[in-house]
Amino acid sequence: MTRPPGAWAGVVALGIGIFSIATSQFLPAGLLPLMAADLDVSVGVAGQSFTATALAAGPSALQIAVVLPRTDRRRVMIGLTLLAVTSDLLVALAPGVLVLLVGRLLLGVALGGFWSLGIAVTAHLVPVDRLGRALTVVNAGVPVATGVAVPLGAWVGDAWGWRAVFLLGAGVAAVALALQVVSLPPVPPGPTGGLRALGSTLRSGMVQLGMLATVLVYAGHFAGFTYIRPLAEAAAGLDARGVAALLLVFGCANLAGTVLAGQAADRAPRLGVLLFPSAVGTGMLLLLGVGGSVPALFTAATLWGLGFGGVATSLQSWGARVQPARLEQIGGVLVTAANTAVAVGAVAGGLLVGGAAGAPPLLGGIAALAGGLLIASLRQR
Repeated sequence: MTRPPGAWAGVVALGIGIFSIATSQFLPAGLLPLMAADLDVSVGVAGQSFTATALAAGPSALQIAVVLPRTDRRRVMIGLTLLAVTSDLLVALAPGVLVLLVGRLLLGVALGGFWSLGIAVTAHLVPVDRLGRALTVVNAGVPVATGVAVPLGAWVGDAWGWRAVFLLGAGVAAVALALQVVSLPPVPPGPTGGLRALGSTLRSGMVQLGMLATVLVYAGHFAGFTYIRPLAEAAAGLDARGVAALLLVFGCANLAGTVLAGQAADRAPRLGVLLFPSAVGTGMLLLLGVGGSVPALFTAATLWGLGFGGVATSLQSWGARVQPARLEQIGGVLVTAANTAVAVGAVAGGLLVGGAAGAPPLLGGIAALAGGLLIASLRQR
C-alpha cells in the first residue's frame, strides 16, 4: 500500500490529539479533593468523573466504525477532538456534579472513538514493520499528559482553582484540533466494517481472553491511580507540591515505558505483554511497604509508571497481530475493555479507599499481575 506523503506528520498529529484527550481524562487525579469541596460531594463521588468518561468510552469505541462506516477517518478524528474541547468547557463551567458528569460523558465519547480508530489510522500511515514505533509516538501523548499536564494541573488547581485547569485543558484540545486540520492526511475507512465484522471479532476466543486480560490490568491500575493523591498523602504525608512531584516522576517513568514498549512490540512482543503489566502490579504492591518513606514511595511510583507506560502499545500491537484484517474492530474492542476496566477500577477504588488505605493498591496490583500472566500465555500459544 502506498503511504501518503508526510505520513509521520499525521502520526504526530494523532499523538497530540491523544495528549489533549488524555490530559482531560486524567486531570481529576490531581484535583479530586478540590473538586469535591467545591461541588460539596465526597471524594469518592467526585472520583466518578473517571467512571462517567469510561462508561461513555466503551460504547463509543465499539460503535464508531459501525455508525460511520464510510466517513473519512480524518474528519472523524477532528470531530472527536472538537467534542473534547466542548467537554472541558462544560466541566469548567459546571454548577454542580450532574453537569460535570455530563461533560465527562462527552469526553468519553471522544476518548473511545479516538482510541478505537487510532490503530487503524496509524497502520494506514506507516509500514507494518514500523507500527510499534508509530504507536509509541501516538501513545506518548498519555505519559506526557500524566507526567506534565496532570502534576501541572494539580499545582495550578491549588493556585487558581480546579475550574481554571479545565479551561486550560480546553485550550490544549483546541490547539490539537488545529494541528490535526493542518497535518492529518485523508484516511479512508477500513475495508471491513459493520456489525458482522464486529461480531466476528467478538466471537474469537483469543480476543475474549485478551479482553479479560485488558480488564484485569486496567482495572487494577485505575483502582489505585484514581485515588493516588489521597493514597500518597496517607502513605507518606505528602503536601500538594509533593503530590505534584510524585505525579511528575510517575509520568516521566510512564514516558520511558512507552518508548521501550514500541521497540518491544516490533522486536520482542512476548516480552512486552508480560513485562509491562507485571511492572504495574509490582509497583502497586511495593506501595504497601513504603512505611512512610518518601524515597520508597517514589521508587514504587517509578516502577508503576514505567509499567503502565508500556501497556497500551503492547496490547494494541498484540491486537493488530491477532486481528490484522479488522484493525478498527479490534481497536474498539480493546478500548471498550480498557474503559470498562477504568469504570470498574474507579468504583472499586472509591469503595475501598474510605476503608483501608492499602486495599486499592493491594487488589489492583494482584489484578494487574494476573492480567499480564494471562496475556503472555496467549502470546506463547
